[in-house]
Amino acid sequence: FETLINELNKRDIPDSLIDIFNREIEEINVSILAGKAWKNTLKKKQFKILRQLEKERKIVPINYYRNAWIAIGIGGIGIPIGFLIGSGLGSMAFLGLGMPIGLGIGLAVGMRMDKKALAEGRQLDVELKN
Repeated sequence: FETLINELNKRDIPDSLIDIFNREIEEINVSILAGKAWKNTLKKKQFKILRQLEKERKIVPINYYRNAWIAIGIGGIGIPIGFLIGSGLGSMAFLGLGMPIGLGIGLAVGMRMDKKALAEGRQLDVELKN
């Protein structure tokens, strides 16, 4: 979280966003939670800050688009492809064949978008892990 805050301090961010981020950080600072509950709250606030930053300024962490597009590729592209394969072959046992195809498509699209964000200077030098 500190790395994220340091990266945000390096950027030209409007005061309206800084106010939102400061409110989120203040909620963490005054929290009486401890242990796992505090850690979960910290992660939620971190992702809330990043969602707002992406929505308003299109600034994202490393592998943001890759991670998002893998899920889209599997669910939104792979399953329909698998359905078509299964329908065409007459057996829904082939439904799972579309998922790796969708994964590959999603991975390729997401990596391309991450490279574009890096080239445009919209990528933070921080990678978030779940």
